[in-house]
Amino acid sequence: MGERRAAIITGGGKGIGRAISLQLAADGNDVVINYAGSKEAAEQTAEECRKLGVSAEAFQADVAKADDCAALVEFCQKTFGRIDILVNNAGITRDGLMMRMSLEDFQQVINTNLTGAFLMMKAASKPMMRAHYGRIISISSVSALTGNPGQVNYAASKAGVIGMTRSLARELASRNITVNAVAPGAVDTDMTRVLSDKVREQMIAQIPMKRMATPEDIANAVGFLAKEETSYITGQVLNVSGGMVI
Repeated sequence: MGERRAAIITGGGKGIGRAISLQLAADGNDVVINYAGSKEAAEQTAEECRKLGVSAEAFQADVAKADDCAALVEFCQKTFGRIDILVNNAGITRDGLMMRMSLEDFQQVINTNLTGAFLMMKAASKPMMRAHYGRIISISSVSALTGNPGQVNYAASKAGVIGMTRSLARELASRNITVNAVAPGAVDTDMTRVLSDKVREQMIAQIPMKRMATPEDIANAVGFLAKEETSYITGQVLNVSGGMVI
């Protein structure tokens, strides 16, 4: 690969974000692991990344705040002298039927999942444009494509991520910057393990491959889109759902 690239993974300390951090590190990229509140998990993930032979740092930032996003990108540049890969993974849920959903629950999800991705894209794209190189990968969801009862806010935020991805891909293509999204289906994480066995069985019944994704399944897709060799893929949504959406 030659020179090492530098990556930022938002929400990179746990679950899917942790798997992405480890995948990018295994591929030889230095990583900045962003976290909002789970410092210990982010530090542990950073330590595991270092064992793979790269440099790794944890950095606290709330992606819903413009100043925090700017500080995160600046930290990556100061630490590694560059920012080549951005993975917008940070996300929250505030599930509930729309008739009972508060404006606050709607807005919080939009602020983190959609506005946060916008702010990070805006902050990272400037140095990427100067370098004439970049990979921007955002985690969307199959719920953006199919809808999901009780997730009006989440589905809207993840559908917005797809629209932003396609639009920004057109804006940045001439600068050798690709912009893509990964849309996971049901993933076996702490968030889904709290569901009852019955609900998990119902979810799996809808998946042609008859299993949930592992965080590593999603990380593999992100790693693919982050590679040098995928320089001609941009504006795409890679569906990683075991066939839930065909």
